Amino acid sequence: MKKLVLILLFLSSAVLLQHCKPYQPEGQGITGTVTWVEGNQMPTISDTADTTSKSAAQPIKRTVRVYPLIKFEDLKVENGLYTAVAEEPLTEVETDEKGKYSIQLSPGRYSVFVVEEGGLFASIFDGEGNVQPVTVKENEWTLLDIEVNYKATY
Repeated sequence: MKKLVLILLFLSSAVLLQHCKPYQPEGQGITGTVTWVEGNQMPTISDTADTTSKSAAQPIKRTVRVYPLIKFEDLKVENGLYTAVAEEPLTEVETDEKGKYSIQLSPGRYSVFVVEEGGLFASIFDGEGNVQPVTVKENEWTLLDIEVNYKATY
């Protein structure tokens, strides 16, 4: 009798798991969160339990702008921001109050920037000189969390 109960329990669990798949929105693109970090991010030694002076990353409301894949050499840099881009943007979207964004895109490779008052921000590069590269695959959402940290010291 115990074996029959275990078998039935196993089979009902298997059926439930088939119907409880994680939600995946249709289409493809980029999704993530934009956060802000500034000031001294170096750890410090002190007598108190808190041994760090780091401030936590805060979600921010910003514009996220998508370009065709761009090489570093095709940008002009001033004060940690990009002030001239050789390409025209493909699309852009505003983050919400929690810094979250989603952009539907066709499959391909793109460069993603955050719009700041003095220019565009991006801080990730690949081994081929591409700036903030992201690959979008068909029917997949690519996670790209961006930490805007040009006013932070490490």
